[in-house]
Amino acid sequence: MASEQIENYLKQIYNLQSDEGRVSTSSLSKTLDVTPASVSEMVKKLADEGSLTHTPYKGVALTGEGELLALRIIRKHRLWEMFLFNVLHFKLEEIHREAERFEHIMSDTMEEKIDEVLGRPTIDPHGHPIPTRDGVMRHVAGLRLTDAAEGATMRVLRVNDADAELLQYMTSIGIALHMTIVVKQKMNFDNSMRVAIDGRDVNISSTIAASVIVEHA
Repeated sequence: MASEQIENYLKQIYNLQSDEGRVSTSSLSKTLDVTPASVSEMVKKLADEGSLTHTPYKGVALTGEGELLALRIIRKHRLWEMFLFNVLHFKLEEIHREAERFEHIMSDTMEEKIDEVLGRPTIDPHGHPIPTRDGVMRHVAGLRLTDAAEGATMRVLRVNDADAELLQYMTSIGIALHMTIVVKQKMNFDNSMRVAIDGRDVNISSTIAASVIVEHA
């Protein structure tokens, strides 16, 4: 069984890799809040174990084995989020942090039981897909709300869970999964927006709009 530290590295590499392709050690250092020296040491260890490849000046990439391990921990994390939200009724902005604690101690038996109790969910409460047990991640197309055209009617697919304070504010103004958002006006000078959420006009910043992934309703 991989250590908590290794699982965190593999999970973050997977997430960064999805956005950046090969992942720089500086990105890992910043995301994990550890020193560059610590990152270099762990990257060498994971490369020796066959979980990733490292090309100097080009970054790291997960191998098939490393990706499977990353998807296993992501699955456990997102199942915990569903359990905390649906069964224990934690607030949406609280579940990511709590799931970070439990994902590393979840046995395969507990994983299967929670999955069964929840009805085999395919997305977590933030709208992110839950990988299957055999490591298949379903990718759902979408665009950032910032890229939606003025006048468009959009449906929320997922929201960014990285910032609890931002997520709490989005929840307070009515931004939630499957909610319909109408783009009323886009402000070119600062990329903010005036939108209609559940019939109410709300002004949102470019930061909020960039944190919401939508599709055409």
